[in-house]
Parts: sequence; C-alpha cells; structure tokens
Amino acid sequence: MPQSAFVNLPNYITLTRILSIPVLIWILSSSHFSSTNGDRELLASAVFIAASLTDAIDGYLARKRAQVTTIGMLLDPVADKLLIAAAFITLVQFNPRTVPAWMAVIIIGREFLISGLRSIAASEGFTIQASELGKMKMLVQIVSVVACIIDHHWTRLPWYFLNLPVHPIALASIWIMVGLSLVSAADYFVAFWDKISQHSDKRRKRRSFVLSRRRKRNDVSVV
Repeated sequence: MPQSAFVNLPNYITLTRILSIPVLIWILSSSHFSSTNGDRELLASAVFIAASLTDAIDGYLARKRAQVTTIGMLLDPVADKLLIAAAFITLVQFNPRTVPAWMAVIIIGREFLISGLRSIAASEGFTIQASELGKMKMLVQIVSVVACIIDHHWTRLPWYFLNLPVHPIALASIWIMVGLSLVSAADYFVAFWDKISQHSDKRRKRRSFVLSRRRKRNDVSVV
C-alpha cells in the first residue's frame, strides 16, 4: 500500500521541532526549575540546540530518501519561524538586560518579511534560493540564543571553555544576530526585486507579442 505523504521520517522530525517549542517556553517561564545551580538554563539550551539541529536533519533526510513532500515544505519554514519567535520573545522576559524588546522585534520581523516575500514569489511562479548570509544567520542564531540563556545564570563559562566571560559573548552574538537579520533581509529583498522585475518584463513582452499577433490577424481580415 502506498505510504501517506505525511507519514515519513523527515516530517516526524519537523514535528518534533514544533513540539519542542512549548517545552522550551515552559522551561524558561516555569518556576519548577531551579536557577540556583543553572539546571533550567542548561536544559533550555539543550532543548533549543536539539530543536535547531532538526532543521538540518529533516531537510537532509528528505532529499536523501526522496521524501520531499508538500506538507514537509509547508511545515519546515513554519517550524523555523515559530522556534525563532518563541525563543526571542521568551528571552525578552527571561533575560531583558541582554535581549531588549526592540531587538526581538527586528529579528522576528525579518522572519515574517522573508515569509511574505516567499509567498509572493511562489504566487508569481518562482523561488528565491537561501543566501550564504541566511545560512550564517542560522549558526549565529543558535549561538546567540544559547549565550543569552546561559547569561541568565553564569558570569563565566567552565574551564574547558577557557573560562570565557558569558555576558560579552551574549551581547556580541545578539548584536551580530540583529545585524545579520537586517543585512540578510535586505539581500533577500534585492534578490526578490530582481526576480519580480524579470518576471514582470517577461509578462509584458509576452502580452505585447500576443497583442501584436492579434493586430496582424485583424489587419489581414480587414484586407
């Protein structure tokens, strides 16, 4: 019997990313976890890292196993946006000295802007490939969220991380994240504008060609 388009391993992995979102929010917002020894921060960091890694795993498996489905293409970006939004909105409350609200608005707003442009591009019949800046943003995103979570409890990393100060790392990573969000959004918008302009030019040329043929036919019929 043919297997359902939804029932495959990549889609299940994507679902785990979505299901991890309320878990992450609960860990960071709940009083059930003690912050005296940093258990909450460590657990939240582990959940976020695991959820972020599923983004690469599900895409890789979908391509390798030839299981790219419409529902998977829909769920994957939705899961990414929800995870990013949940993480930064919760961090505004959890660690406001490092993640002010305006930074979260820029980072989350970038995600919604890209989603909107992708929807318009899809409706026009073309796609825009992810840039290298977008891929770099994903890595910085993991570092910034984890650093901002850890910054809530620790002032320095353990000795096997060279005893580095946490707060400067968290601040630097979140500022880099904001910068990359703005630059990658501008880069994506420029690519979108070029594509939409080319698409509009082709459509105008096609319309002009059709109109010119109709005029020729009308001229012939009049003769």
